[in-house]
Amino acid sequence: MRLFTREILETGCTIAVEHSADNLHAHVELDGDIKLGPGDQVRVHGDPVRLPYGTAIELRRRVTVSRAGLLAQWWIKLRASLELTELYEITFSSEKPR
Repeated sequence: MRLFTREILETGCTIAVEHSADNLHAHVELDGDIKLGPGDQVRVHGDPVRLPYGTAIELRRRVTVSRAGLLAQWWIKLRASLELTELYEITFSSEKPR
């Protein structure tokens, strides 16, 4: 694992897209045993997928996976934990609850 630089992998993927009354989703499943971590980036190559309402499609595409270095992973984990604390609401008051 590199400290500052990114490792780049090329692989294939399966894309499942549905646009209907029950579902609106796009799922990407990478080929092989590639585990993604904090800061990793996945770029799917090819034209944008546009579906008419009420349809679903499954496609094969190429992807480029850029793995984050150790420093970037550490930074992202730190930022994520700090952003989580923004959700906390703590109040200090001397009033007793009624």
